[in-house]
Amino acid sequence: MSEQLPPLSTGGWFRWIWRQFTSMRTALILLFLLAIASIPGSIFPQRGTNPLKAKEWITGSPTWGPILDRLGFFEVYSSPWFSAIYLLLFISLIGCVLPRAATHWRAMRTTPPAAPRNLSRMKSHAVLEGADSTAVDRAAEFLKAHRWHVLRGETDGATWVSAEKGYLRETGNLIFHLALILILVGVAIGGLFGWKGNVIVKTGDGFSDTLTQYDAWGGGRFADPAKLPPFSFTMTDFRVEFDRAVAQHGSPKLFQADVDVKANPDAALTSSTIEVNHPLEVDGAKVFLVGHGYAPHFVVRDSTGEIVYDDTVVTLPQDGNFTSTGVIKLPDSSPQLGFDVVFYPTLQPGSIVSGFPAPDFPATYLAAWTGDPGLDTGIPQSVYKLDKTNMTQIGRVPSLLPGQTWTLPNNAGSISLVGYERWASFQIAYDPGKEFALVAAVLALSGLMLSLFVRRRRVWVKMSEGPNGTTVVEIAGLNRAEGGDVSADIEIITEAITGKETS
Repeated sequence: MSEQLPPLSTGGWFRWIWRQFTSMRTALILLFLLAIASIPGSIFPQRGTNPLKAKEWITGSPTWGPILDRLGFFEVYSSPWFSAIYLLLFISLIGCVLPRAATHWRAMRTTPPAAPRNLSRMKSHAVLEGADSTAVDRAAEFLKAHRWHVLRGETDGATWVSAEKGYLRETGNLIFHLALILILVGVAIGGLFGWKGNVIVKTGDGFSDTLTQYDAWGGGRFADPAKLPPFSFTMTDFRVEFDRAVAQHGSPKLFQADVDVKANPDAALTSSTIEVNHPLEVDGAKVFLVGHGYAPHFVVRDSTGEIVYDDTVVTLPQDGNFTSTGVIKLPDSSPQLGFDVVFYPTLQPGSIVSGFPAPDFPATYLAAWTGDPGLDTGIPQSVYKLDKTNMTQIGRVPSLLPGQTWTLPNNAGSISLVGYERWASFQIAYDPGKEFALVAAVLALSGLMLSLFVRRRRVWVKMSEGPNGTTVVEIAGLNRAEGGDVSADIEIITEAITGKETS
């Protein structure tokens, strides 16, 4: 029968739990769980970036929407369960890396172990007979010159030198794991203090960095909307060109927005061009160009002949050829009006989609509705959707061209298509932790390279007297990495002792 071990004390149980929690296996499990926990954030709309879409998802799914909302699936990155995994991973990595760093520091300051009594047991082993008495001295000088940690000694009449090299392997391993902690810190800083928002700007219009100007805005727990950088810009021109070649038909070749920028209300006006992957940076915030589309210009008259709408309406692209949809809501007209708008940059005869993204033959489809659009209910509505619950369709026109007017049925008024403008969508983001995370990522990559390509190994050179009175020099080595080989080091040391190249 095996001997029964004594039960662990309370302190012993805590030490055992702490060792399990701070093991690399636990850290990898937590990292895997964090990756899984991030998946809902890319599947479900998040309140921080698109609150209207999140509300629409919940409303459109009366069974699962409220359940997922209570579980935090629409605020994943600030949910308690995601934060708990993040914090546990952070603590586990610290508890794993810091003790190893202290152990490694002591190992680097410790001399190599003495030469074993029987070097012939080593896998890599060489013997030199008839060497002179300075063999160990030459070996020690050579090893020191090549930055080996060297220890000399004498045992049972044998003179030996012990050397070790490759501490950078463990150093790189520690740098890699410390860098992971720093990446978590950088992401946490960005998540707590950073913010980002989206806005659509039409050609000739401007934007000021205030909360009310954003179409959607989301910030970290400690991000203060009242302290946004006071910059502003006006989009003076937007240029886009599409490829007409067969292979890349419809792909954008040029995608640029010219803006006039003021870093603050009292600053001088400067001009800049924003392109994809070339954002505008102002006071720590970056302005990215992320999309574009068309805004057809309409003039609407009600039944009295009074102009109740004279503006452009932003339409959102629905396919690669920019078939775009939007709505017009006129709750104060007489009668109350609403329009579904479909804009075709290049209308194909007999088709209900655009044939090319450039405005070769622009036209619009319109459907007119009368009745209450539900803007007075107090429930937020998307500006791109028309609530037709209390409305009645009075007619439609399949293709209204620029300069044409459609007289609405039932003497409800008229609508004219004047032309169109372009709009561009921008994402403005401030992430104070991104540079920190970038430096940490470079450190992680550097540490990983060190841990992969540096070999930790030991070598010994022992000189003793042979049976026939000759001097025998033994050279042996040991690679501390599994499957490693130190035969090349043995050959080099042999050459340094003998002064001859080994075959």
